[in-house]
Amino acid sequence: MSKSIKIYISVLVLIFILILISDYNQPKPIDWRPTYSVNDKIPFGLYVFDKEIGGILKNQKVERISDVTPYEFLDSKYDEDSLVETYTVKGTFINISPINNIDDQSMKEIMYFVSHGNNAFLSMSNFPKPLMDSLKIEYKSNFKSADKGFVWMANKNLNRKAYKATGEIADYFSKIDTLNTTVLGYEGDPKNDKEVNFIKVPYKNGNFFLHMHPVAFTNYNLLKKDRSQYTENILSYIPKGDIFWYTKMKTDENVSSSPLRYIMSQPALKWAWLLFLIGMAIFMVFNAKRKQRIVPIISPLPNLTIDFTKTIGNLYYQEGDHTNIIDKKIIYFLERIRTEYLIDTTKLDDVFVTKLHHKTGKDEKDIQELVFLINEHRNSYHGSIEEDLIRINNAIEKILH
Repeated sequence: MSKSIKIYISVLVLIFILILISDYNQPKPIDWRPTYSVNDKIPFGLYVFDKEIGGILKNQKVERISDVTPYEFLDSKYDEDSLVETYTVKGTFINISPINNIDDQSMKEIMYFVSHGNNAFLSMSNFPKPLMDSLKIEYKSNFKSADKGFVWMANKNLNRKAYKATGEIADYFSKIDTLNTTVLGYEGDPKNDKEVNFIKVPYKNGNFFLHMHPVAFTNYNLLKKDRSQYTENILSYIPKGDIFWYTKMKTDENVSSSPLRYIMSQPALKWAWLLFLIGMAIFMVFNAKRKQRIVPIISPLPNLTIDFTKTIGNLYYQEGDHTNIIDKKIIYFLERIRTEYLIDTTKLDDVFVTKLHHKTGKDEKDIQELVFLINEHRNSYHGSIEEDLIRINNAIEKILH
């Protein structure tokens, strides 16, 4: 790893540490999203209500519905036997949501469930159209100022204290069937500007309890002083019996399917991820500039001297001029001795043999044999010329290699 790359990495690590230090003492930002999820501890989640519902609705079995739609759940509880044709369960269907999260088919099934002597409690800011048409109700939105943001119960036998509302007050029932509808709660100004936000509407053999201030069930409301009393008063209207609570929110459709959704949802992890990407981009840019280009392979120039020597040698050998080859071998050998070992080669005698032995470290007998062969050749003793060439060449090879 080069020195420059180490410097870049060190700078990035330092920046990352500084970001962590600066964020360490920063208060965690509050998540104000209205998720209405039983798993969320944020202000507008239903975690506290989920834990406390058993204490509020005492001696009532609560079954949470989260994996299927209301239609799928209730339809599976219906006995279609001609002698029965009714639901195998009895109780109250509950739904708490900031928006309408019930599809029309499920709403029709809920109405059918209520018509068989059951009940439904719906706390939402708007309701499905099939329900509104059947119950002859309408609603409007009108934001209230802070001095008119109160909610309270209509029943004189309950605590009619006006509670400061959590969040904004806007939705209310603008039209109801006054002959069949019972008003259970109000919102706005208790003195002169109140509007209906909680009603009870009979439907065949059962009843609908419709409430338009679902924020009353959130963590923020239940943990604020005495506002939980208002929530308990609302739930006190739910008849005794089993509770079927639909907890699935439509917000699941807006959840990103990206594998990085959790990292991007957390500010610290998000900045760490972005810093990593920026660092990698910087590294790639600088590294690409300093990257040595591929060096092409260049074949070495051929040694023409060796080729020429081989050619001349082959020529002499093919011509059968062995004597000439021997003479050139001897000349080459003596030139090497003079050049490399600085030994006089004028007279090849015992003195020459001794000096060459000491300087080369070769066997003295091999040197004597070579000197003998050279002198013998010079004295024009000829046996088999080709044989002499081989003997002299081998003797020279022993000394020079």
